[in-house]
Amino acid sequence: MSSSPSSPSSSVIEARKALAARLVGLRKDAGLTGDELSARCGWHPAKTSRIQSGKSVPSEDDLRAWCTACAAVDQVPDLIAAARAVDSMYTEWRRMERAGLRAAQESVAALYRRTGHFRVYASRVLPGMVQTPEYTTAVLRSIQRARVEVDDVADAVEARLERQRMLFSGRHRFGLLIEEWVLRAAVCDPETMAAQLGHLLAVSSSPFVSVGVIPTGPDRPHLPVEDFYMFDEAEVAVELTSGYLRITQPREIADYVRTFTDLASIAVHGAGARQLITAAIATLG
Repeated sequence: MSSSPSSPSSSVIEARKALAARLVGLRKDAGLTGDELSARCGWHPAKTSRIQSGKSVPSEDDLRAWCTACAAVDQVPDLIAAARAVDSMYTEWRRMERAGLRAAQESVAALYRRTGHFRVYASRVLPGMVQTPEYTTAVLRSIQRARVEVDDVADAVEARLERQRMLFSGRHRFGLLIEEWVLRAAVCDPETMAAQLGHLLAVSSSPFVSVGVIPTGPDRPHLPVEDFYMFDEAEVAVELTSGYLRITQPREIADYVRTFTDLASIAVHGAGARQLITAAIATLG
């Protein structure tokens, strides 16, 4: 049975280690021990140890203090930019959704516009670009009830619909892989789900869209993994329970390309996919 992609957090870990290595280099170039640097910065040596090991990302004030202690103030702007890049790789949902759900929808609009080929694997809910307004409302309402104080679900749904209108202009291609159980489990009522599956059938006939359904059953050779969205081969977005992860390292993107190919090999497409979608609609009465 094939393994899933490398740990979703490995990009973040490697980026943190790269930043930490630069800071260690500055300290050594200045001829300082960890304790001496800690004393100059006015903090406990344990903090220096955590930063140097990559276990924690230094704040911008920490970077300024570190560079000042090492007589390397000219390095501050570049190090701050590197730290911000590390920070942007992983965003907790509660941070992204602090002001509501619409902001999270709008934050990826530019990325969607510049992507030519989307590849999506869905193991929990149907891909956002093929959701009906009613299905999206049910999904976002469930999220809002669970973790977001601000209720802007209606605005968030409209933001997603605006993105959908842009996406189906004929300038983009879509490869969608959906686990069969996603067709049968939803947070919406049966009528909404039936309409959603009917919409998926209609979308699957588009020359720009390939829909594959991975049948539920024993002896599958490839494990299910976390939901992910591939934007060309430039970036992968992974939706975790706690947050949103951006994968940009070519090596890790290649892992997701390979995983998508493996999962596509056990999916049914065309008439086979439509048959499974139709069967799921039939169970809704």
